[in-house]
Amino acid sequence: MDYDVVIIGGGPSGFGTAIKLAQIFKETNQDKTICVLEKSAEIGGHILSGNVFQTTALDELIPDWKDKDAPVKVEVKKDILKFLVNEKLSFSIPSFLMPTMQNHGNYIISLGNLCRWLAEQAEALGVDVFPGFPAAKIIYKNDRVAGVITGDMGVDAEGNPKDSFQPGMEIIANEATVFAEGCRGHLGKELIKKFGLDKGKDPQHYGIGFKEIWEVDNDLHEEGLVMHTNGWPLPNDTPGGSYMYHAENKQILLGIVVPLDYSNPHLSPYDEFQKWKSHAVVKKYLKNGKRLSYGARALIKGGLQSLPSMEFPGGYLVGCNAGTMNFSKIKGSHTAMKSGMEAAKVIAANINGENKSLDTEIKNSWLYTELYKSRNFGPFFHKFGGFIGAAFNAIDQFIFRGNLPFTLNHPVPDHECLKPAKDCKKIEYPKYDNEVTFDKLSSVYLSNTYHEEEQPCHLVLKDITIPIEKNLELYDEPAQRYCPAGVYEVVEEAGSKRFQINSQNCVHCKTCDIKEPSQNIDWVSPEGGGGPNYPNM
Repeated sequence: MDYDVVIIGGGPSGFGTAIKLAQIFKETNQDKTICVLEKSAEIGGHILSGNVFQTTALDELIPDWKDKDAPVKVEVKKDILKFLVNEKLSFSIPSFLMPTMQNHGNYIISLGNLCRWLAEQAEALGVDVFPGFPAAKIIYKNDRVAGVITGDMGVDAEGNPKDSFQPGMEIIANEATVFAEGCRGHLGKELIKKFGLDKGKDPQHYGIGFKEIWEVDNDLHEEGLVMHTNGWPLPNDTPGGSYMYHAENKQILLGIVVPLDYSNPHLSPYDEFQKWKSHAVVKKYLKNGKRLSYGARALIKGGLQSLPSMEFPGGYLVGCNAGTMNFSKIKGSHTAMKSGMEAAKVIAANINGENKSLDTEIKNSWLYTELYKSRNFGPFFHKFGGFIGAAFNAIDQFIFRGNLPFTLNHPVPDHECLKPAKDCKKIEYPKYDNEVTFDKLSSVYLSNTYHEEEQPCHLVLKDITIPIEKNLELYDEPAQRYCPAGVYEVVEEAGSKRFQINSQNCVHCKTCDIKEPSQNIDWVSPEGGGGPNYPNM
């Protein structure tokens, strides 16, 4: 199939690109074709975000979004910032000290529902949207990207065609291919390496974000309330943060972000999240509550110092595939959408014979200004820890408005930060109470994760000996703990140990691809439609 522009990924950056392009083609009476490929079985099924949404980019893209009944309804009414000292104590932080954490004018939304609505807007403009079709391979012609090949369907675990076999399709892009896969996209990773897009940049940095949706029945629910915390239970050298957003219909969206540059291989991000919910500041809001959904997803937080070139022969990287998230705001949807819109304008201009650069256009936009002002946010935390790092960030953001006369760097990639297990303190996590805290498998059940069992494993070990012969001895095989879905296990059989991959549990968070200390695990796209199916995340 031939299109003028092919877009990989049905998230904010993908639809930002598609809608803006379609608008331009319509305004200029150009008969051009656009398609969006999405690996999830339905649009929004793999999207997971907090999400307090800043409408800056949406206001530009679809100014009448309110009239078109966008699912952006619950305006933020109150901000609370807290530092958790230990499992009992906490103190409030005046929100004016952290202007990037002030959310007046923002909205508490489901990003999945917003993406479904964006898909409708794109289709109304003539864009073809194909969920359930993961882009598996890149087509190169003369060292230029010329499109993608979708994944084969109906292949057994050994790679042999089954009766239901359907080969992947070549989707040819005559003008440009836009990669909007989200954080740590497997094709984006390939492009960055092949074209050296990260030359001269810091390595990219990541966190793993968790999310649960609760329905509560108590008087503490306050629609429009936003609470963020940092500190406990994470150790000082692993400064993450949490969120709790009070949505409509007595629902609370809550989660934690654990940076993936942590050093103790005994740390379990999943259990840190469960532990956090037991703090009195959090637990009181969940009284008489029922957990409805669970999910986890890596997020990209390297910021300006890690932002690669977003252009290469034949295409562009946009959104979290490149790393446009503003970590100081814990927001990436508006910046992702904006990057896609800028890519669309560059593509349209170049089709008309101009010679525009996406990197240049990004530098001239408010997106770059946002990233510049928050460029020291992550490095401050990394260098000085949770409490002192927060203090330095308050000075940077409140007094200098992000314009300190220096730029800090974080030159060590996340997978190189682990220390040997023998040099680190073991962490004993409390038992799950099945009221506020829960085990991994019951959580995965709530994510509606499903993969066709008889298919090639999409979690590929480059060297099958490393987990047991190296990682187990050095790091007590950290995959058992960094995975939020119980995918990886070390099992003992007949006196010997074996590394087991339960790929059917995978929620596509990409943490293994990022944190594995030898970079031995490659996440590749499974059969179309596989993975979680988040209804309202």
